[in-house]
Amino acid sequence: MNMAPENFTTVKTFILSGLTTNHSTELALFIFFTAIYTLILVGNILIVITIVHNQHLHTPMYFFLSNLSFIDVCHSSVVIPKMLADFLEETKTISFGECIAQMFFLHLFACTEIFLLTIMAYDRYAAICNPLHYTTIMNRQVCILLGVGMWMGGLLHSIALTALTLSVPYCGPNSIDNFFCDVPLVIKLACTNTYVLEVLIVSNSGLISVVCFVVLVISYVVILISLRNRFTEGRRKALSTCAAHLTVVTFFLGHCIFIYLRPAKSLPADKVVSIFFTAVTPLLNPVIYTLRNEDMLNALNKLRGRQANVGGKGH
Repeated sequence: MNMAPENFTTVKTFILSGLTTNHSTELALFIFFTAIYTLILVGNILIVITIVHNQHLHTPMYFFLSNLSFIDVCHSSVVIPKMLADFLEETKTISFGECIAQMFFLHLFACTEIFLLTIMAYDRYAAICNPLHYTTIMNRQVCILLGVGMWMGGLLHSIALTALTLSVPYCGPNSIDNFFCDVPLVIKLACTNTYVLEVLIVSNSGLISVVCFVVLVISYVVILISLRNRFTEGRRKALSTCAAHLTVVTFFLGHCIFIYLRPAKSLPADKVVSIFFTAVTPLLNPVIYTLRNEDMLNALNKLRGRQANVGGKGH
């Protein structure tokens, strides 16, 4: 009599297809993405340090921006180091446990970032459309509550998706057609009918992405309408901030909608879209929010001046 549980899993490792099978191309990509990852770490960590050390940047906008930089460091670190290591390996494998952990943290940081981008849109709406009541609407307590709320939302989302993934058996095949583990790709390998799970994934990840995207678009439409009667300089600055935010949102949420709002099957474009999701968007954040932001540039110069003074005193 067979007493084995129904959800018995025999797969111990998964094989990742990676970005390419050409070794010369892999070495070139290793150098390229090492540079990208270094820029992501340096740029985003510098933003966090600058905001923490500058009292003038202790505002809701920069509080959320520092959170965004922190999330981007964590989000890219879930995938890129493993991808870099795999460029140097002939067979790209990942253990079942590491695969599940990668999915859990990927969705934790990605979903938290979606909620954060939505909160940042609301913050800009409050600042531009209700400037007289802005400090009351976005007071310190509200910012902390929103911060805790977005992390709790991301955590619940990630736990739900990880639980769904672990609820089915995996007894082979074990080939994942990408350079990292993601829920739709892993669910597809389950040796049971996963139609209900796929519907749940679409209704969870896909719905969150679409709803947040709609809220963001509505927020910016309202902001743009309210800017029509503003003075040229104030309008230019507000439009610049909104355009920067929309660029990040489009890249990030575009990926989420493309991947999670359809059945679990691989498409040729998936890897390219995933590169934007894991490497390009975290790099865009420091470029867009720092190089185009006068306050951040001034704060960076002050921080650099302070470091130079400390170095001078040391001598």
